Amino acid sequence: MKAKVYVTLKKSIADPQGTAIKGALHKSGYNNVEDVRIGKLIELDLGEITKEAAEEQLKVMCEKLLANTVIESYQYEII
Repeated sequence: MKAKVYVTLKKSIADPQGTAIKGALHKSGYNNVEDVRIGKLIELDLGEITKEAAEEQLKVMCEKLLANTVIESYQYEII
């Protein structure tokens, strides 16, 4: 079973990389871009386990290691 974990800064946390990219996009003529937030994608191969077990493992992995839950939010999808 495979999973994708998306980790981004919480909305209340400034995102300097996103701000820099937004500025570059505006300079390139993409003035309709209103906001940019940068994050990371983590792909996991969980082997042969049930969906329920995968969800339990993903929550623990995200809370303990993959995301800094003080400043980051996460979501995952099981493929």
